[in-house]
Amino acid sequence: MFSAIRPGTDLSAYARDLRRLHDAVINGSRTAAQPRAIVARSWSRVLEAGLDPGGTNNRNFLPVQDVEARRRASPLAAIITDLEQVVSPIADVSQLLLVVTDADGIILWRAGSAKVRHRADTLGFSEGAVWTEARVGTNAIGTAIAEAAPVQLFSAEHFEQTQHPWYCTAAPIHDPRTGDLLGVVDVSGPALTLHPTITALVETAVRLAEAQLWRHHEQRLERLRTAAAPLLSTVDGPLLLVDEHGWVAHTSGVAVRDRIAAPRGQRALTVPGLGLCVPEQLGDGWLVRPAGADTRLRVVLDPTGSVEVRGAEGSWRSGLTARHCQILRLLHASPTGLTAAQLSQAMYGDADHLVTVRAEVSRLRRVLGAVVETQPYRLADSVDFTIGGGS
Repeated sequence: MFSAIRPGTDLSAYARDLRRLHDAVINGSRTAAQPRAIVARSWSRVLEAGLDPGGTNNRNFLPVQDVEARRRASPLAAIITDLEQVVSPIADVSQLLLVVTDADGIILWRAGSAKVRHRADTLGFSEGAVWTEARVGTNAIGTAIAEAAPVQLFSAEHFEQTQHPWYCTAAPIHDPRTGDLLGVVDVSGPALTLHPTITALVETAVRLAEAQLWRHHEQRLERLRTAAAPLLSTVDGPLLLVDEHGWVAHTSGVAVRDRIAAPRGQRALTVPGLGLCVPEQLGDGWLVRPAGADTRLRVVLDPTGSVEVRGAEGSWRSGLTARHCQILRLLHASPTGLTAAQLSQAMYGDADHLVTVRAEVSRLRRVLGAVVETQPYRLADSVDFTIGGGS
């Protein structure tokens, strides 16, 4: 559990103790008591950023139209009503407020007690506000983003004194398909109303959100299957039906994982079990079929760092970073392929940059698709690679 209090805590007395501790630590005084580790780390970051603990630091609010645009673009828009229903039955009697932000810590939605919403407005805790540590100091939303973990803060564990009358409990919401951070769900209220069950309430909200997001994902795949069914019934041979992100809605004649590389236009991609494929747009998804055993890609890397890929369906050109050009040259010089450790050694002089190497290759594969294969990293067998331009 990530609770800031224990059952039976005298909240008034504990709040007074925390205020004395806050003043001592912020002012650089010696004190026997110490803040919790997560609070100490956050205070250190905030002090280094130069924020003022004695007042309200500058609030940055997005214009209403920008907030609306972020709401429309957020995957959380599909499940915000479900989240609001978690707190609505107890919002007024428990004097609490539900807040949902995007991955940047920008408040997009609020729901809950009208009285608490009014108090939150005076704090700048409202839609469009940027509620990160760098803007408003130690707070559950910003600290949850910084720590990539659930956080509960009570009273003077907040950095700003104007936030001391509050408690806040926040947890990140992740895309259940990719693990990407989508936003943060937070429950806040007057500090002296904090109940130990609030952490369980937030955990329940996050589990509900991620379960509903997965359900919506499955429903989108089902709609794609239904829409494509008439055409699929007339197509022979192995194939995949995938959505715009590469998630597999239907497979025939080949066993694959739940996801392949996301199709991009008519660019070829390599699929285990199918080989080189050229995706075909099909409604909101893509039909992926083998391109044929004799289909090859001609890849030309010119001195400017631009790469041209030529195939049976035409050609396309992309600019590459210096790192990506270096990776292509190294793979060209090693036909049997290189491991992440070998690439790290060649690029950085040691084998300690495995995470960086994997991230760079992943970005390169998003640009070039079928050109680069993995395990080990290598140029695909279907690729004829040339350095220096020319036809």
